[in-house]
Amino acid sequence: MLANLKMFVLSLVVLLSANPYRRNAVLPTVGPEYTSDARLKLPEQYRDWVYLSTGFDMSYNPAMQMDHHMFDNVFVNPEAYKAFLETGTWPDKTMLVLEARGARNKGSINQKGNYQSTDLMGIEVHVKDEARFPEKWAFFGFDGGKTAKMIPLAADCYSCHAAHAAVDTTFVQFYPTLLPIATAKGTLSTAYTNEVEKQK
Repeated sequence: MLANLKMFVLSLVVLLSANPYRRNAVLPTVGPEYTSDARLKLPEQYRDWVYLSTGFDMSYNPAMQMDHHMFDNVFVNPEAYKAFLETGTWPDKTMLVLEARGARNKGSINQKGNYQSTDLMGIEVHVKDEARFPEKWAFFGFDGGKTAKMIPLAADCYSCHAAHAAVDTTFVQFYPTLLPIATAKGTLSTAYTNEVEKQK
């Protein structure tokens, strides 16, 4: 009887330790994936990632004129977010997804302001992959496809981010829950802090 009980307990322990749905199970790591011709694969589950912020009609070019309104939603892979909370900066394999959606002002019971439409206007991914990119970071623009070529380094987005980004070439200044963390950790870039001082 005692031997049978010991066997039952041992079997139960083995079963629980092998259960993939146990509470402390480690989630799979999410990182950039590429095709054989160096195109980035769209992380299709990005909306399950950590939401950082939404911008409305934002533009870094004062001369830009748009004939429509739009929202920009930003998401980051969970592993990178957790690391940022601990260090105030982004680890290797960080992926930031900017999702652009059209804005509407008439629909259902809405009478004022704007809300996001189902119209997906574009997706841009900012990837940190130190072994792959000489500058550590790269941009990829998706226009409805599942893969995208790297945006050339000569594009304005690289120089703009280098000159104005708050943390590690990323616009943390527009992420309200992360800016205080970077400030507390002392990881704000000199370019950004100088820019803030000039605006005072």
